[in-house]
Amino acid sequence: MPEMPEVQGLVAFLDERLRGVQISRMMLAGIAALKTYDPPIDALKGTTVTGASRHGKFVDLSTDAGIHLVFHLAKAGWLRFTDTLPATLIKPGKTPIALRVAFADGSGFDLTEAGTKKSLAIYVVRSPADVPGIARLGPDPLEASFTRDTLAGLLAGRRTQIKGVLRDQSVVAGIGNAYSDEILHAARMSPYALAATLDDAEIDRLYAAMRDTLADAVATASGKPPAELKDAKRRGMAVHGRRGQACPVCGDEVRSVFFADNSLEYCPTCQTGGRILADRRLSRLLK
Repeated sequence: MPEMPEVQGLVAFLDERLRGVQISRMMLAGIAALKTYDPPIDALKGTTVTGASRHGKFVDLSTDAGIHLVFHLAKAGWLRFTDTLPATLIKPGKTPIALRVAFADGSGFDLTEAGTKKSLAIYVVRSPADVPGIARLGPDPLEASFTRDTLAGLLAGRRTQIKGVLRDQSVVAGIGNAYSDEILHAARMSPYALAATLDDAEIDRLYAAMRDTLADAVATASGKPPAELKDAKRRGMAVHGRRGQACPVCGDEVRSVFFADNSLEYCPTCQTGGRILADRRLSRLLK
């Protein structure tokens, strides 16, 4: 799933490449992906892109007509950009392409989604705040106003596991499964630690890990075209997606805990005092 650093890299690319370029065509193939009807998607035709920005993990293309194309790539979505858009027709139900956007200079992009579970979401709105997911977003952890005390206030009273808190977009915007693993590894903290029980030193470590991990990932994504962002993300991971490999800090084996539709990765030596966390799949079989 693209998370804040990759989305920020994507936004920077789109802003540089498309600012001042006119939208010539909108071709919707995945009807279910479009979550709005007013304004209609065709209202974007003939408008000029005035910029690209990010709200959590949402991408926002603004236009000179005051209409925004907003999309969330969800778990398996991505954007494929080309300087010369192919002339082939898109057949609904026969392609992973949900939306094709063509520009007057011949370039364009496809919003694609792999797999059978379709979660990619597209919105055409007059204000980004009209998108429910954006309206619910918590603060962005890389904003200057997001201080250590901001984080402490968000954690206070939450008797839920810190892994889930970091992934909750209404608490902190932009962090998903991968970077929550990376942040907790850098903070030397168990994913099962209860948010409300963290002491001052633990909050200090978590805040520093959050800011440093995300800032480094954004810097890595900066300047890369969309086609290179996924591989750059994978290469930068210390524990996420590296089950069975050696922890780059201590050399212990990276372990996983599996859930219904995802998994978390952690280092026992760095994060849980050597304790191996129970595999939820095995726990269910033993009941």
